Amino acid sequence: MTTIALVTGANKGIGYRIVEQLAARGMTVLLGGRDQKRREAAAVELGVEPVALDVTDPASVAAAAAHVRTAFGRLDVLVNNAGIAGTGAVPPSDTTVEAVREVFDTNVYGAIRVTNAMLPLLLRSPAPRIVNVSSMVGSLAVQSDPAGRLSVIPPTVAYPMSKTALNAVTVQYARELAGRVLVNAADPGYCATDLNDHRGWRSAAEGAAIAVRLATLDADGPTGGFFNDDGPLPW
Repeated sequence: MTTIALVTGANKGIGYRIVEQLAARGMTVLLGGRDQKRREAAAVELGVEPVALDVTDPASVAAAAAHVRTAFGRLDVLVNNAGIAGTGAVPPSDTTVEAVREVFDTNVYGAIRVTNAMLPLLLRSPAPRIVNVSSMVGSLAVQSDPAGRLSVIPPTVAYPMSKTALNAVTVQYARELAGRVLVNAADPGYCATDLNDHRGWRSAAEGAAIAVRLATLDADGPTGGFFNDDGPLPW
């Protein structure tokens, strides 16, 4: 039985490479994206099916779920990859609530919208997996360490806070779905993508690998964890 996977925010960057790597494993991969031109071009390049999906739009999410239900009857893998950086490195004292809300709408609320819409389909799968693409900047332990690897990064609120929240979302879904769905968060590392104006030192393909690993866990794999290529990360 062919594995059916959906990746959000997948017309470029890490999401694109996640689609590529899952498809290389023989999966039927649905490439979700809100930009029609980029979505369709990426799907043609990768030989997969494009799915119109704006994670901030409940109607779009519902339509995507209806399409998956009609076309396949189930979903085996969901990768919540869609994410935005927002206003970037703005100090907390200069950040507006509106700016934080915009980032959360994609990075956190979007993941919840899509997960809830797809969950009935995932529960029809014999081995469902949910992967939330997070970031090391969401680790409170790492961020609060004055001698840690992220201590050189200027303090900012919207993006790091959204990834901390996404990690919490991951834990709560893992608790609810224990014994039925493996739910984990992935840290791809600092990858060169549009999100950071291609300043990262890892490639998008390298960053995609941990999400792919978590999407293809065996039945005895972990759930409710936060991982990078080297293993578990501190919350």
